[in-house]
Amino acid sequence: MTTHVLILCTHNSARSVLGEAMLNHWAGRLGKDVRAYSAGSSPSGRINAHALESLAGAGIDASGCRSKNWDEFARADAPPMRVVITVCDSAAAEACPYWPGSPVKVHWGYADPSSAREAERAQAFELTRQAIGYRMLQLLSLPLDTLSDADLQRALLDISKH
Repeated sequence: MTTHVLILCTHNSARSVLGEAMLNHWAGRLGKDVRAYSAGSSPSGRINAHALESLAGAGIDASGCRSKNWDEFARADAPPMRVVITVCDSAAAEACPYWPGSPVKVHWGYADPSSAREAERAQAFELTRQAIGYRMLQLLSLPLDTLSDADLQRALLDISKH
C-alpha cells in the first residue's frame, strides 16, 4: 500500500519542492512504496530556478513538480495522505485545511534559501536540498506499513531533532 506524503511551504516554490523531489527520488532508488507531493497555501505558480538547478545538479528529476495550492490535497478525490510535513515556519503557523484520512503532521523547518544573498544563493539551495534529502532518507528508513500513527508521530519528531 502506497504511503502518501504531502510537503508544505507557503509559496511551493523551493523547500517543499526540494522535499517532494528528494523523497520521490530516494523512494524510487530504494524501492519504497512512498509517493511525495508538495503544495503551498499561497503558491507562487512557479518553481524557483535555484531549486531546479540544485536538483538537476544532483541528478534528481523534478519534471513532475509544479507549484500548486494545498486545496488540491484537501479534496475527497485526493490521495489519502499518511504524513503531512511543513518545511517553513509560516506554513506551519497557518490553519491548514482538513486532510482526508487525518494524517500524521510534523514540522521540519528550514531557513528560506531564496532569502540568501545572491552570491550565496546557489550554495544555500544546495545545502537545503542536502538537509531535506537527509531527513527524507531517515523517513524512508522507518517501517511505515507497521507503525501506528502515534509511533510514526514520535519517530518523525525524533527525525526533526537531528
